[in-house]
Amino acid sequence: MAGGKIGFIGLGVMGAPMSQRLLDRGHALVVHDLDRDAVRRLTAAGAAEAASAREVADAAHTVFVSLPTPAIVREVALGDNGIARGRAVRTFVDLSTTGSVVEREVAAALAARGIEAVDAPVSGGAAGAQKGTLAVMAAGRAEAVAGVRPLLEIFGKVFIVGDRAGQGQLMKLINNLLSSTAFAITCEALVAGVKGGLDADAMLAVINAGSGRNGATEDKFPKWVLPRTFAFGFPIASVCKDIALAIEECQALGVPMWVGGASRQLWHYARAQGGAANDMTSLVTYIEGWAGAEVRGKAAEAAKP
Repeated sequence: MAGGKIGFIGLGVMGAPMSQRLLDRGHALVVHDLDRDAVRRLTAAGAAEAASAREVADAAHTVFVSLPTPAIVREVALGDNGIARGRAVRTFVDLSTTGSVVEREVAAALAARGIEAVDAPVSGGAAGAQKGTLAVMAAGRAEAVAGVRPLLEIFGKVFIVGDRAGQGQLMKLINNLLSSTAFAITCEALVAGVKGGLDADAMLAVINAGSGRNGATEDKFPKWVLPRTFAFGFPIASVCKDIALAIEECQALGVPMWVGGASRQLWHYARAQGGAANDMTSLVTYIEGWAGAEVRGKAAEAAKP
């Protein structure tokens, strides 16, 4: 791996900053994305451009992907012009939220071509990708994971969660299920409190000093809801995809998902109301609309012209 090119496919909200971090550490990078502007930004920073996934895999020994859906991961990995047909690639690293079914399928098909698969989804949002503070949930053959671990550590803290493809995906989906469900119930709780006359900033201070605190109350609400910026960097459509995958996997394991199912219903309602592209933190606005109350903090007032 030393001195060789690294491939990166998928230069979106997460992939672009992760790619940039590899460049900043001095790695030679070859990139591909359908978004021409995203490619231009990375080539301006020193990356080489490839015209296809296969061309990336012809040039790079290790290829990372950060892609939006399981179907796209499958096509990029196994399609006619995909990674599996590359001449140089020996290790495929999936940073996406793909789900264990597709992950296992891709890993088996790549193994038949002598390519190792490392299942390594990440959590921490765009800010974590930029700062290198992501949680990386890695699974795969021990030697394969060890081979790419120094690169994964550029993105954040690495947790080895299993020895086969699919286990990283299960861990990521469980994490996202908890995160999205905590955010949904926090929206309902804060809107109820505000409608009952409580101050939003004071509510968060109390909750975060007590037993109700969670990632939504400690991070998303103070940073993006109370200031009314709604700019966490993850769209509602992606939450819907992740929570649907999570519930499907958990039910396949024989686990009933009553609370998760209710959370999914709320997120899918927001998407159906035209919110697919809206930031996930804007979920609160749909509940506000029903309740006739707004969760607004002092930060929002201070930002007014």
